[in-house]
Amino acid sequence: MAKEQNNDLMEKLVSMCKRRGFIFPGSEIYGGLNGVWDYGPLGVELKRNIKDAWWSDMVTARIDMVGLDSAIIMNPRTWVASGHESGFTDPMVDCKDCGMRLRADDLSAPCPKNRNKPHGELPKDKLTESRQFNMMFKTYVGALEESSAQAYLRPETAQGIFVNFNNVLATSRMKLPFGIAQIGKSFRNEINPRNFTFRSREFEQMEIEFFVHPSEGMKWYEYWRQRRYQWYLDHGLSKGRLHLREHGKEELAHYAAGCSDIEYDFPFGCSELEGIANRTDFDLKRHMEFSGKDMMYFDDQTREKFIPHVVEPSAGVDRGALAFLCEAYHEEEVKGETRVVMKFHPRMAPIKAAILPLVNKDGMPEKAQAIFDRVRKRYNAFFDDKGAIGRRYRRQDEAGTPFCFTIDGQTQQDNTVTVRDRDAMTQERINADQITEYLHDKLHLEDC
Repeated sequence: MAKEQNNDLMEKLVSMCKRRGFIFPGSEIYGGLNGVWDYGPLGVELKRNIKDAWWSDMVTARIDMVGLDSAIIMNPRTWVASGHESGFTDPMVDCKDCGMRLRADDLSAPCPKNRNKPHGELPKDKLTESRQFNMMFKTYVGALEESSAQAYLRPETAQGIFVNFNNVLATSRMKLPFGIAQIGKSFRNEINPRNFTFRSREFEQMEIEFFVHPSEGMKWYEYWRQRRYQWYLDHGLSKGRLHLREHGKEELAHYAAGCSDIEYDFPFGCSELEGIANRTDFDLKRHMEFSGKDMMYFDDQTREKFIPHVVEPSAGVDRGALAFLCEAYHEEEVKGETRVVMKFHPRMAPIKAAILPLVNKDGMPEKAQAIFDRVRKRYNAFFDDKGAIGRRYRRQDEAGTPFCFTIDGQTQQDNTVTVRDRDAMTQERINADQITEYLHDKLHLEDC
């Protein structure tokens, strides 16, 4: 029953995301493209809020962090050095009955030709032999499609940071420990994209490579795993659904000294939001070997020269957005009707305030427009004068707007407006001239 309820919740969430303009299937008018999604007016604001909050907290607010925006297409030697060209593969099998292509280590998808049984429960002879599939997207640089012009769309943003280590060090004059942060698109030709936007072929990452002295690697690893876990809690994900899982020794990459996943209980199961890894000196050492460039750090105080170790917190923007959507989604019974409300943390809410004239007469639209023009200079606001006020409230509930300000007949008399709280649905009256100050006090955005 619990699984059926979770599936039902996911279906409702996907439907709501399309209906309200959070997320659309990519290229939908042509039948879509599996594993590709478009973010609508509300979705793009949610993603922007996630990225802005991350950048503000992880980069702008810190004196030990700088930013970078590296290219999506890199010299192919980058992926030889990083190990992606030879090792970035998944085991793949095909179902002989339905033709579905699957990862050999995840056969949970149902087979429509066998009463929707999971493929993992079918006889082994129903599946082809496993073979390795490289997930990097190939492209060509220049006019000719030949092997010498072959390149790849990056499968991660991290390598752009590593190859620019010397450039950043020389221009920013940073001293260890320090980090380089980046937000950008990555591409993986997933065998079986699934679970809405959780696993897709085009996605966005927020990554930090934090460079430290080899003796301080584990100290900073512990710091970043706790810092990043707390960040999600601070922005509304519940402690009961958020987990910090340390990898066992058998899970670690050969070069890693430690790795943890921040996991979230999605309707489809507990899955990774972000990984934090102590990658030791593997990455810089490999690029130093393959490029022939010296990537060692010289400490002018201790006169020591060494290859820094790196701690990597790597988060998915799209997975974060999906987690915040799942956490925010609530259904409530109000006067015999079901209210769908998105209870976003104020920092993540796509729209901070809605301005609503009660009726389109008696000067209310003009007054509301003047208030809207003033509020939107500081906050993302929405003006709505169509339909009954109750329906407009419900539309804003689904959008996750924390506060609605209604201009009514009394506004013309004493310059007050009605404020409706999204979660409690309580109302109070305040002076129209105090709306921006009210939002400042209630949203607490500066305290995040």
